[in-house]
Amino acid sequence: MDRDTVLTALETALTDVLERPVTGLTGGVRLFEDLHLDSTTMLEMLMALEESIGLVIDPEDLDVDDFETVETFIDFASSGDSAAAPAGS
Repeated sequence: MDRDTVLTALETALTDVLERPVTGLTGGVRLFEDLHLDSTTMLEMLMALEESIGLVIDPEDLDVDDFETVETFIDFASSGDSAAAPAGS
């Protein structure tokens, strides 16, 4: 999956989940420390990404290191460790 697509979808999902504008994310932004995500908001974010871009993540593939920064999450979402299908399929 295209990294820019994931980044745009991530900003949209975080805006919805956190109920505040989230734009201009860079790779070094830490999801938990800088954006103040917790396990509940992380799951909500993943569900929003599944709905918007068809990102499917097997819970057994989840590793906390993949959620450290925007960059590590995009790497994970763009890799073969997760699957993506076009939204609506």
